[in-house]
Amino acid sequence: MPRTTRREFLSAAAVTGAALALDRAPAFAQKRELTFLSVNHFVPASDDELRRQAELFGKQAGVAVRVDTIAGLQLPAKRAAEAQAQSGHDLVFLSHADPYLFENQLVDLGPLVETLGKQYGGWYPFAAESAQTNTGWKAVPWFWVSFPASYNMAHFRKAGLEPPKTWDELLKQGRILKKQGNPIGIAISHTGDANTTFWAVLWGFGGKVLEADGKTPAILSDKTAQAIEWYKEAYRDAMEPEVLSWDDASNNRGLVSGKLSWIHNPISPYNTALKPIADDINHHPTPAGPAGSHNSPGINAVGIWKFSKNIEPAKEFIQFLFRKENFDAFIAAALGFNMAPLRNLAEHPIWAKNPKLAMLPKEAESAHARGWPSRPNDAVRRIENNYVLPDMVAKTLNGMPTKRAMEWAQAQVVEALRGQLKPAG
Repeated sequence: MPRTTRREFLSAAAVTGAALALDRAPAFAQKRELTFLSVNHFVPASDDELRRQAELFGKQAGVAVRVDTIAGLQLPAKRAAEAQAQSGHDLVFLSHADPYLFENQLVDLGPLVETLGKQYGGWYPFAAESAQTNTGWKAVPWFWVSFPASYNMAHFRKAGLEPPKTWDELLKQGRILKKQGNPIGIAISHTGDANTTFWAVLWGFGGKVLEADGKTPAILSDKTAQAIEWYKEAYRDAMEPEVLSWDDASNNRGLVSGKLSWIHNPISPYNTALKPIADDINHHPTPAGPAGSHNSPGINAVGIWKFSKNIEPAKEFIQFLFRKENFDAFIAAALGFNMAPLRNLAEHPIWAKNPKLAMLPKEAESAHARGWPSRPNDAVRRIENNYVLPDMVAKTLNGMPTKRAMEWAQAQVVEALRGQLKPAG
């Protein structure tokens, strides 16, 4: 039997390989699918607009794009499961300090963040801090949610009151409004709103959870005690016990129904209310405390899992979402609920046209990332996901002495710093 030379073998192999390749479509011709795990938006039209843009991008890029949305309370567990399994969606919705929680699981998006920042006038600091970890940009800040006070003008007029400028004024007015039959409402429960408002109140009284170094617990202080005492009085004199079991929509329902006179919340109640109650709903800046006015608006970002098989298309999709015409449409679809984290994209006529929305962008001037004066970190997100801060308040409402509640919370902060609190809610 004649021997086969090396050249003959390689030639035959090439022919055989070509024949096999003809039996299936080439890899580049197979339709790819880019997937995005996001959250159910409080304004459903925003999700519709996101899916419209995803479809448009898909047609232009030659890739199918699927946007999956789930309830906010289900998202942490779903994200954690995907990270554990190293399988799931390509892009993922992240909030607050989530990029720190999944720091080692996310693609570094520094070049993309830098490009967008230069193109659109720079990032608001509180937005940037939420996504830039010690090892790089682990997400792109996508949109933030202004978190002002929302109130019923008719209830305030009936009581002869003007919107409060301070937490102390709100407490005094809340007593009057509750006697009138229209209590105020602040969530003190396992809900995102409860975390958001507590940061604003705590900072207003000069308190903090961590020192600026991000490593030293600071919750045990006279300033924190003052914030808790404010909550205790407000709960007793101006609110109803149901705030201890609220979900994120409870305060919305209370204001829209006409029962509540004041809540601390984004503009979703106004956007979803029907006439005539919508005409009575208005907004004003977050009240100030002895240490000034501070707020912790929701800041949401988009990350890309390292296990994604579509990292480059995912980056291109994020850049597509930030095209001015697309981001303007995203803002408009949410009726002003979605705020741009980039300064130049924040200039949109929707806020100027409606006097009730005009103050919303100004909340950025007093906004901080969760954990301030510390930068966000893994521990901050664990503290929030485990509702340590509203639980501290709730314990005092159920009879625990304020100092003991603060000591309990301080111990939880220590556990979070050690990475020993569960990472997801």
